[in-house]
Amino acid sequence: MVSDLIEQVRQGSRRAVARLITQVENEGPLAQAAVTALYPATGRAHVVGVTGAPGSGKSTLVTELAKALRKEQLSVGIVAVDPTSPFSGGALLGDRVRMRDLAGDEGVFIRSMASRGSLGGLARTTAAVIKVLDAAGFDVILVETVGAGQVEVDIARTAHTTLVIEAPGMGDDIQTIKAGILEIADILVVNKMDRPGAAQTVKSLKMMLHLAPTPAEIRHHGRQAQAGGPAQASGLRHRAGWEIPVLEATATEGKGMIEIVIALREHRNYLQSSGEWLAREKERSQREVEQLLQAAWMARWQAAVPPAAREQTMEAVARRELDPYTAAARLMEQVKCDWSNYDDTWLR
Repeated sequence: MVSDLIEQVRQGSRRAVARLITQVENEGPLAQAAVTALYPATGRAHVVGVTGAPGSGKSTLVTELAKALRKEQLSVGIVAVDPTSPFSGGALLGDRVRMRDLAGDEGVFIRSMASRGSLGGLARTTAAVIKVLDAAGFDVILVETVGAGQVEVDIARTAHTTLVIEAPGMGDDIQTIKAGILEIADILVVNKMDRPGAAQTVKSLKMMLHLAPTPAEIRHHGRQAQAGGPAQASGLRHRAGWEIPVLEATATEGKGMIEIVIALREHRNYLQSSGEWLAREKERSQREVEQLLQAAWMARWQAAVPPAAREQTMEAVARRELDPYTAAARLMEQVKCDWSNYDDTWLR
């Protein structure tokens, strides 16, 4: 049954893709085996993250951008993450309703996901869902975040290209800086250019770009810091090779989409020619493996430490009889790891 589903996904069956994504979201027993089997067929799609504050027009822009990509004969997978209700634990999944114009196009697959309490603008299983769409043969995968504002940094670690949407009238220029968009954006788009103040928003963003490092500079700086190198990123803009464009669009009228498609193509070419594509893949893989390790460790810890012991420890911390550091150390001691028979031949 699993092998049949995997083969159908590889052949691009929309029904099989939908079924497997449901398994992935529910973290069902078939999900891990299926994603593992599909992994060698991934790595070809261009993953594009679309983020921005609520009200900036992300869903409308994604819809029009998908139409423009389809005119280029590119197949498009869309993952739209919606916020989870604090009461029911579910999501309205309104993005699927907003994107009804794409219904009936066999070259477009839309999946709405509930964030299920995850911070950072994405759901915990978003990375696995992207792999399913990648293995199914979609050329471009658009990932639209929740739109919570300043905490939406996960998309920059998940996507090859991060598209940040701004709109006039969303707040003052200082708020734009606070949101940290200049640190995660590969392409900036000012949407709703038909509104008053749009030209000033474009001008302000262009001015701010001269004061901030590019994403490539920040990544280069981070890698140097991890390797014990210099912490400064000054003077790297020219060597980085990518200048963040500030594009203008009015998604409700379909304006500016061609320019965005061209910028996406140019950024992909830059990533591949500069070696940044592989570098970002390594960073994304490291983060994903670390998250899986954390989840596995927590599961092992919960299995090893009885609930009564956990509760007793928490009460001791609450009464100030035990500090949090000592409590964590004692709880960790109850999870035994035997490295005496460790064998690393499987890595060779």
